[in-house]
Amino acid sequence: MPELFSFPNPVNEKAARVVAGVVLVTVILILVTSWYWLLLPLAYGFWARVMTGPTLSPVGWLAQNVVAPRLGEKRPVPGPPKRFAQAIGAVVSTAAVVLALPLGLHTAADVVLVAFFPAAGLESLVGYCIGCEAFGLLIRLGIVPRTVCEECSDISARVRATTG
Repeated sequence: MPELFSFPNPVNEKAARVVAGVVLVTVILILVTSWYWLLLPLAYGFWARVMTGPTLSPVGWLAQNVVAPRLGEKRPVPGPPKRFAQAIGAVVSTAAVVLALPLGLHTAADVVLVAFFPAAGLESLVGYCIGCEAFGLLIRLGIVPRTVCEECSDISARVRATTG
């Protein structure tokens, strides 16, 4: 049972990008069609990935076991920042569920959903994880202990050094 409630470390970045692409497409579909019922599987997926990695997330499982292997060699990245990013998605998607479904505040839910555009868009299209950057910042500020992810504390510095 403890293995069920674990998160992989490292994570295959290709699988993470596939999941982010599905999130982005789902959010666009909700905003274009007003099919707010899609918020339920969206939020479920985030919570499932936070609690069990890809194990209980159909999208996560397919991304890891079917799609990512067809995209070539694995690209391992630290797991803790990805879990943090999934937790942010869980909170945001749950807020959208509460606003749209029981409260009927569709415009407010739409505003919340727009937050997924930069996060899911950057992750899926260019592999830049806003949640991972925030996680690294929290480590550097001492809010999250370095022992949670030793290699995460200077990830953003290494990314900036290699990209610009």
